[in-house]
Amino acid sequence: MAALSAGTSLMAGVTAYRDIGQGTPLVLIHGVGLCKEVWEPQIAAFASTRRVIVYDMLGHGESGLESSDGGLDAFVAQLARLLDHLGIDGADIVGHSMGALVALGFAIAHPRRVRRLVALNAVYDRPDEQRAAVLDRAAEIDRIGPRSAAGRAIGRWFGDEPAPDLVAKAETVRGWLENANPIGYARAYRVFASGDRAHVGRLGGLTMPVLYLTGDLDLNSSPAMSRRMAAETPDGRALSLPGERHMMALVSPDLVNDALRDFIDDGAT
Repeated sequence: MAALSAGTSLMAGVTAYRDIGQGTPLVLIHGVGLCKEVWEPQIAAFASTRRVIVYDMLGHGESGLESSDGGLDAFVAQLARLLDHLGIDGADIVGHSMGALVALGFAIAHPRRVRRLVALNAVYDRPDEQRAAVLDRAAEIDRIGPRSAAGRAIGRWFGDEPAPDLVAKAETVRGWLENANPIGYARAYRVFASGDRAHVGRLGGLTMPVLYLTGDLDLNSSPAMSRRMAAETPDGRALSLPGERHMMALVSPDLVNDALRDFIDDGAT
């Protein structure tokens, strides 16, 4: 196996992670096809006051694959094992896109281990047309690999012609997508494509405060989805950031970090 990137550790030969700073743990979970490096702006913002944990989901970045495809449950179990390994009983958890599916699944299964949760650009019970489109993309990725989907993802996330100040970030994300582990990407995309209904009827069991945070230009992780999830969560709230798309935590980190800080620090002890 190639040498790990600076500051990265490996748990059980599978999960690559970074553990930075001290204080109340803050766990950040990336989306499908991405990697822990997408959280660099949040690490910079929070590691001076928080113990920040970022990791690569199964089959992403520097993390390995499991022998079989365990669906969403496998990604939830990966997070549980990592927190056990790090001796963390409770944490604030932020999940982006598919990472939000994982975070919500973990919170439903292990409510006492989650202080506060942020579901960032989360999907929920897609309309039939959207669901058919994302299932088609999942099937295409299965057939011909991640490169086929990268260009269209960049268009959805950054616009067909990214603004000059976003070109470098868009190309970085394109590189992550195009060079993703094809098996890991395909497995995760299948979970992402079908997982929008995984938590339907279950959000009422969440016992912690939950913020559903998205951008008003994120058509596939829409403000309407966030509002519905918040309405179904006992202590849920929804916030939509004007002018923002799916990659807003990378594109507009100050704006997103302020929203995260306002929410998670509200419950800090």
